[in-house]
Amino acid sequence: MRPILLILLTLWTSVVFSQTEYAYETFDDTRVVNGHSVETNLEGVLTFIISHRFGTLNRGAYEVWGLDNATMRMGLDYGLTNNLMIGIGRSTFEKTADGYLKYRLLAQSSGDRTVPVTITLLGTTALKTLKRFDGIDLTFQQKLSYTSQLLISRKFGPRFSAQLMPTYLHRNLVEDDEQNDILSLGFAGQYQLSKNWSLSMEYYATPGSALPDGSGASPEYSQSMALGVQIDTKGHVFQLHFGNSRGMIEKFFVAETGGKWQKGDIHFGFNITRDFTVKGRRVR
Repeated sequence: MRPILLILLTLWTSVVFSQTEYAYETFDDTRVVNGHSVETNLEGVLTFIISHRFGTLNRGAYEVWGLDNATMRMGLDYGLTNNLMIGIGRSTFEKTADGYLKYRLLAQSSGDRTVPVTITLLGTTALKTLKRFDGIDLTFQQKLSYTSQLLISRKFGPRFSAQLMPTYLHRNLVEDDEQNDILSLGFAGQYQLSKNWSLSMEYYATPGSALPDGSGASPEYSQSMALGVQIDTKGHVFQLHFGNSRGMIEKFFVAETGGKWQKGDIHFGFNITRDFTVKGRRVR
């Protein structure tokens, strides 16, 4: 009887005193710049996002260095659970509607249960609704594109986090000099300057062989890169950044980035997010 009691006491002690510490807020927001981070909304939290990308800085003073030419995306994100969220949005750029599903599969942790990275799965769909004036009517299916991403991140300390984004993009309809299927590898990072201020960067290494060179029907495209600063006021998150992508969803910045940094094709832009607790009580 005594050995059994000793075993039960050992098991109870291991359960009661076991500790697993999770890495919280690997990134300050669910977006890095254009693309997603591994973060998901908590259950019942609704986020309203307003994003702007202005024209390029090399347009000069006549167009106020791009401020006269703006595109916008408005979106809503909602946490179905603490690890599962959905979102919808609409961009003025090519009048595109989009939706996504995002699930956090693993969370970085240490202690009794050690997991070295956080892994989140992302699936998106985009619908281009821009009218054509060439007399060609496209089917609903032809207007669609899809993106799948595996978001892998690690928080290396209280200040620095990094993320890899293996990406698969499929567009149902493309020009003759474009590819329907594109593989890209994204890199992102964030450095915490203070409690409410951080620096962020984002880069998508899409192979040059998958991007048109401008000799065909499509314009010349390049790889997407952006740098920014983020301000968290606990009520709103403000992201101010510079990048060479005008589109704010995966279809555009992964495979259809028209700007080149070396030529001054740099867009100033911002994201503003505001959280609303729709269900339950939010815990940070």
